[in-house]
Amino acid sequence: MPKKTLTADDDTTPAAGLFGSQPPQPALPPLPESYEAGVQELESLIARIESGQLPLDQLLAGYRRGAQLLAFCRSRLEAVEEQIRVLDGGELTPWSGTRDGAA
Repeated sequence: MPKKTLTADDDTTPAAGLFGSQPPQPALPPLPESYEAGVQELESLIARIESGQLPLDQLLAGYRRGAQLLAFCRSRLEAVEEQIRVLDGGELTPWSGTRDGAA
């Protein structure tokens, strides 16, 4: 049986990964409708990962979803911070817990 010559298009080339071509990744679920829903889903996902409840083949998908949720929550927080800066004349001041700085 003759040896096969590898080409750049073969799935068995080093660039294709250790085990050949990887299956396409499933699409991630849509983003949550609110910051609070995103945080809740992220906390639940972290708890499942940390407790070992996710099978090994689902860990990568869980990690990707967690990264997506983290980016979503951060972007929502940054958007709110920007709105506060606009409302507060360009400065983001620490929250004192009272209105108008009155004690």
